[in-house]
Amino acid sequence: MRLLNEEQTMIRDMAAGFLEENAPVTALRTMRDQGQDYDEKLHKDMAEMGWFGMLVDEDAGGVDMGAEAAGLVAEEMGRRLTASSYLSTAVMGATALRGTNEAVWAAKVAAGDGVIAMAIDERVKHRPNAIETRAEKSGNGFVLNGAKRFVVDGAGADRVIVTAMTDDGLGLFLVDCALAGVNARSLKTVDSRNAADLTFENVQLDGAALLALGAPAQDVLDRVLRVGRSVASAELVGVSKEVADRTVSYLKDRKQFGLTLSSFQALQHRAADLYTQIQTTEAAVAAALKAIDDGSEDAEVLSRVAKAKAGKTASLAVREALQMHGGIGMTDELDIGLFMKKARACAEYLGDGECHGEWILQQRGL
Repeated sequence: MRLLNEEQTMIRDMAAGFLEENAPVTALRTMRDQGQDYDEKLHKDMAEMGWFGMLVDEDAGGVDMGAEAAGLVAEEMGRRLTASSYLSTAVMGATALRGTNEAVWAAKVAAGDGVIAMAIDERVKHRPNAIETRAEKSGNGFVLNGAKRFVVDGAGADRVIVTAMTDDGLGLFLVDCALAGVNARSLKTVDSRNAADLTFENVQLDGAALLALGAPAQDVLDRVLRVGRSVASAELVGVSKEVADRTVSYLKDRKQFGLTLSSFQALQHRAADLYTQIQTTEAAVAAALKAIDDGSEDAEVLSRVAKAKAGKTASLAVREALQMHGGIGMTDELDIGLFMKKARACAEYLGDGECHGEWILQQRGL
């Protein structure tokens, strides 16, 4: 079990209490059934709690608490399947804005006054360095052409941070979604969240839209992905823990042949194995988040290990939950199916185990 200090315990408990009251699993059901993307009031309330400023500089109105704190909040969100642009805006967007010294929009993020989406991928699978989108120099600005796929929270975002190639290498651009030539095709992910496929057709950008260029842009993008992977992994830990807790509770209550299911040794072994997997995953995620806050050189590989492990463990947790609940686990009436969909979507986002395993093997020359 991960040991938290006093401040971390306070953050976790605060997040758990707030989300249990304001954004439980039932809230996701309501939003799904009503076709909503996310709750604007919840977004604002979370910002007032300081959550959208956790990775924003204090000079820009943030609280600058670091990736570990952000991960604790994300874990509690995972336990309740909270529908929010927290990961895209407060984590990845804020990291990109901070890394490029964009204080105006960083302040808006911290205050809950804007939704930022990261437009990175162009293929079905996560390949952030496979970039065909181009930004050609035009006067004091640029002309942007290309397309991005599966932009999480891209439907209705105020700004998107777009990766595009230029004559001088990689560029990061802060693009107003209302500009002429920006077109969004709204999508619904399997876990009932919003995303969009974006196309950019001769979009005129002024010079201020350029956040970073060349090697500095690559450095910022790498950090954004490290932080995003690690916090997403923390959310998956929350999914795994909640599903495991619900399953153990069911085993203790449900009787078969006059005995509770928890008395069957085979099920005990499976529950114990799942518990062990969750604990090792939590340790890997905690190591990645700490490495990021410490500026460690190991942060890159640890974030990839955490993401691969968290996705695998969450998949195991929801599959075991489904099997141990039996036929009722297949019904929409039970929340297990919602957790299964969340685990699947989150494990795929920002790269699955195969993606990160391949990267690690390449780094080792294998």
